[in-house]
Amino acid sequence: MKTFYIVRHAKAEGQPFSAKLTDRGRKQAQMLIAFFKDKEINRIYSSPFVRALETIKPLAESRNLNIIEDKRLGERVLSSVNYEDWQDKLKESFSDFELVFEGGESHLSGMERAASILKDLIASEEDHIVLVSHGNLSTLLLRYFDEKVGFDHLMKMSNPDVYEIKGTHEGAVWKRIWSGE
Repeated sequence: MKTFYIVRHAKAEGQPFSAKLTDRGRKQAQMLIAFFKDKEINRIYSSPFVRALETIKPLAESRNLNIIEDKRLGERVLSSVNYEDWQDKLKESFSDFELVFEGGESHLSGMERAASILKDLIASEEDHIVLVSHGNLSTLLLRYFDEKVGFDHLMKMSNPDVYEIKGTHEGAVWKRIWSGE
């Protein structure tokens, strides 16, 4: 049985590619070591964004595992314009998968990225894989397995957050397993 752990990054200073974790976020990243204590991990893949890498680095080091950076796990950019009603625009994009705002990526394009990495990893030999990403893209990774996952799930996610997906030939089941701060 294939098991994926989707990890949303810990508390960060902001949204840019170079945004680092806050002091609280660094403590949360350390908490992931104990959280995953009894869970097998064969590989760790991460968004190349600094906040994602900083989130998973302590766990990777504690397990002596390399972090494989994959741009397909990078956050979906809604727009290059800073909209005051960005949350409404984000919700719209979950209703109209082809909607693209200036300088942004459609929901459909983000979903194709998520599906691409998941298909590759489902075909791989590793059975216990950690994927570190961001809120919007983590939602799309979950949606790959359950089309009911959408905007409301994204709005309920915490920083960090962890979801477990167990897959067999009959399908996949997922659940939120993070219970930390």
